[in-house]
Amino acid sequence: MKLTHSWVSGGRELTPENIVCVRRGARDPYTFDVTTLDTFDVLTLTDGARNVVLDALAQEANGDALALFVEVTGTRGAGYAYDLYFSEVSNAPEGSAVGVDGEVTIVVPEASVARLRGSRLEFADEGGGGLVLVNPNVPTPEEANPGVPADILALGLDGPLGSIAVVVLDEQVNPSIASHGGRADLVAMNEETKTAYVKLSGGCQGCAMSRLTLSQGIETMLREAIPELVSVIDVTDHASGENPFYAKD
Repeated sequence: MKLTHSWVSGGRELTPENIVCVRRGARDPYTFDVTTLDTFDVLTLTDGARNVVLDALAQEANGDALALFVEVTGTRGAGYAYDLYFSEVSNAPEGSAVGVDGEVTIVVPEASVARLRGSRLEFADEGGGGLVLVNPNVPTPEEANPGVPADILALGLDGPLGSIAVVVLDEQVNPSIASHGGRADLVAMNEETKTAYVKLSGGCQGCAMSRLTLSQGIETMLREAIPELVSVIDVTDHASGENPFYAKD
């Protein structure tokens, strides 16, 4: 069983991403009572989240035999993307971390353990109520930007071309697409080859036409501000880092 909003807020069938939010910032104080287990420090549940999970398990014919599986499935923006679902403990992949919080058995696959360690699952009343995964861990630059070579990421954004591109995106591009929930960020600039690596997020990701329009707008604005720019690579659409949406002849 996937953990969807249908059993949290009265029948709205949404994906897990809609109910699992990411609140980053490990220094923020905990706002709920947390059950701390010395033997399982990967993920804890607040009382509210535990009750929601137990209520959902009670609706399952074999709820007593099921565990809450939590795993990282990729990245989304500056954070991780997650999948939460019920399955039998016997289905846990080899190397998984298994713990018990109250009456809830939790399974975290091995590849997700380090990325989730220290996290907590809360229940928030906002927006009709839902589960919120608070994770102090964030993706590495390489994880968040798989289309950009590691040596390019290491260059940073502080060079002269990168500094100009950041200003253009922040002051011209993003205000124009914010109403659609979209955002464009410069993740790297190769000052030597004059190549900009741009990542799109939010409402601009889902539609091919909107991506095309947005990429053309970014191209125009960046070229006007940086005439010497050779190429702009959209790492959102092309994980290999190829097929730039603008390449100077």
